[in-house]
Amino acid sequence: MRFPSASRLVALASAGAALVFLAGCGTTPPAAEAPKTAAPAVAPLPPLKADKLAAIDAAVAQAIADKKIPGGVLWFESAGRTYRKTYGLHTTAPAPIPAAEDTIYDFASLTKVTATTTAIMQLVERGRLDLDTPVARYLPAFSAHGKGIVTVRHLLTHTSALRPGIPATPAWSGYEAAIARACDEKLNGTPGTAFVYSDINFIVLGELVRLVSGRTLDVYAQQEIFGPLKMADTGYLPPAAKRSRIAPAELVDGVMLHGVVHDPTARRMGGVAGHAGVFGTTADLARFARMIANGGELDGVRILRPETVAAMTRAQYDGNDRRGLGWDIDTRYSGPRGRWFPSGTSFGHTGWTGTSLWIEPATRTFVIFFSNRTYPDGKGDATPVRREIATAAAEAMGREAGAVRNGIDVLVDENFARFRGLKLGLITNQSGRDRQGRLTLDLLHAAKDVKLVALFSPEHGIRGTADDKVGDSIDEKTKLPIYSLYGETPRRLPGQSQADYDRAAIRARAPKAEHLRDLDALVFDMQDIGARFYTYSATLGAALEAAAAAKKKLIVLDRLNPIGGAKFEGPIQSRPPSFIGYHPLPVRHGLTLGEFARLLNLELGLKADLEVVAVKNWSRGTWFDTTGLPWVNPSPSMRSLTAATLYPGLCLLESTSISMGRGTARPFEQVGAPFVNGPQLAAALNAYNLPGVRFDAVTFTPSMAWYPGPASALKYKDQACGGVRAILTDRDRCNVVDVGIALALTVQKLYPAEFKTDQMGRLLGDDETLQAIKAGESVAQIKARWAAGLAKFEQRRKPALLY
Repeated sequence: MRFPSASRLVALASAGAALVFLAGCGTTPPAAEAPKTAAPAVAPLPPLKADKLAAIDAAVAQAIADKKIPGGVLWFESAGRTYRKTYGLHTTAPAPIPAAEDTIYDFASLTKVTATTTAIMQLVERGRLDLDTPVARYLPAFSAHGKGIVTVRHLLTHTSALRPGIPATPAWSGYEAAIARACDEKLNGTPGTAFVYSDINFIVLGELVRLVSGRTLDVYAQQEIFGPLKMADTGYLPPAAKRSRIAPAELVDGVMLHGVVHDPTARRMGGVAGHAGVFGTTADLARFARMIANGGELDGVRILRPETVAAMTRAQYDGNDRRGLGWDIDTRYSGPRGRWFPSGTSFGHTGWTGTSLWIEPATRTFVIFFSNRTYPDGKGDATPVRREIATAAAEAMGREAGAVRNGIDVLVDENFARFRGLKLGLITNQSGRDRQGRLTLDLLHAAKDVKLVALFSPEHGIRGTADDKVGDSIDEKTKLPIYSLYGETPRRLPGQSQADYDRAAIRARAPKAEHLRDLDALVFDMQDIGARFYTYSATLGAALEAAAAAKKKLIVLDRLNPIGGAKFEGPIQSRPPSFIGYHPLPVRHGLTLGEFARLLNLELGLKADLEVVAVKNWSRGTWFDTTGLPWVNPSPSMRSLTAATLYPGLCLLESTSISMGRGTARPFEQVGAPFVNGPQLAAALNAYNLPGVRFDAVTFTPSMAWYPGPASALKYKDQACGGVRAILTDRDRCNVVDVGIALALTVQKLYPAEFKTDQMGRLLGDDETLQAIKAGESVAQIKARWAAGLAKFEQRRKPALLY
């Protein structure tokens, strides 16, 4: 398990860095045209599928019939479409009482994310806590028995090496006694190396809230979280007046726990603890979930910054168990994710009493299910039904069993039959995974009768964590040799033209003949993002040429284009090939890499022995976040589908004096520079009235805390930048390359001394477009120059299309 090298959110917060985002699309408006204020119309979503909602009902009914739960309350919401329902009872004796929408349930461990994690992250934002500071800095007694190395982050991620809970014996009672017992705990390993779910972590975190804020956790949560969110029925220590609405928990020692926290440790602590103790309704939790899905704000009330929510819900370490800060992402506790909510971009938590919450912000979806499964005798089990509910909920949104299956999933379905007996080399990185999150590298290495003998590493490395040059090495897990395809570039020779040098650089990044000699086939599996200058396509092109020259078969395990394949836009590259422009394509090309390889083979006349294992059940209009596939960052700074969507436009300015937001929480979603006036730039860009996008003024400070590369490569490191955030209001209507063109025209006009338009040339790949921008032509005029080339490209690509 390895934590990111420098992901210290608090370093940014305490430095006052406002990590804000941006993105956009545009066209130059006529001078006399007034800006329109109406938001673009958004096509209504289809209703949730009735048969899948019925499947939810059936699953809960069966769980009740099987006496797994007495009843429950559901709140399922997706992009404003809501399905709410109550089931069965919350009390059976002495008289049956039906579960109701206002029934109050014991949150159990949902306390960890609703109260404690949120409170801790608010205090981090305010500079009162530091995630990577030892806990003992705030609670000196915690340093006992070598725990001085345990940090706040270790507690939040359950990697502290503490055991799961405080034993009941020898007998103890009271809040202070619990803290003393926690401080006296011994480590059971090295912090930061293994995930062990532990209530002790959150007991200590609750105490940190008290120490740092001067308020007990129950008071703090009410004043800073539940109260502002108008969660009227949520909090610790519910009053007696609400007892009739509270679901009883369990008969313990002859006493029914009713309105008293079920967790025995929290009970001994007096009912207020960081790991358990909150009670509330599904309606209240829906408000909390909506706030999280909305980036930390609800109804004009901001609870957390967007970058804080992003950090909380992003995996904090490498390993099989993936946890965010407080939140569960992909562990053995992730049953409420079901089969189709993606690992990596959805998250949630469960509670021992039978509560659960799962959130997918990309689709503004959350699933809440409350039951008192411990009633009456502690023998119930909500785990299976929570999984069934989430699976059916995702299918109600249109995600069907066996929906999109990438090439590696097809191979798994075939049990790798087509690879049996072959000696293979594999070009891959961390994005090469099946839909269960398993690395293609590991799957091929373990496959029966398949001989994986060599690995080839692209830009960013075999594990996708490098933002600099990559060297040859040995894979620690498989002990296979890794040959770098992104090492040092060759030295430019005297008198060598740019075109000749670029071609030499491509050849230097191709698999070498001696590494291919003993292979039967070379396999390629990486996730592209659909932009001409994203270098994985160049890696594939160089590999295809090398395989053709060596007379070796190349097999592409195809993957969907995450931003869809229906749209292609931007100028066709007219400059000679380079590693950021391997072939004459538009900026946004709308191809999968399998289709790209087929196009190269046809147009370059390579006659390579090329096989593409095609994606199943994908159509060109399908976006990544509707497939249920797990999002894995294709490269260190490509952290979201929104960034991938905006990348073909915004990245056109990467080589200029404009920062792409690298070194912040959301690179490629915001741009700026120290010389930019954010409100001025936002107003100018919004005047274009580009469909599907708007621009908000922001400031951000690039920091090494968010940048995996060398400090020398981070533009404007530790300098405050004014800029804009581009907000996609309708991604299907937004022409993202227009965003980059409009941005270039605007920055060129507003900041002529600081912005050098010529620096866009290599990424644009077309001198005619570059000169048109320099001449100040409108976006419409510039786009007209692309029309003929795009029409030809539409015909050129047809023979290569697979979908």
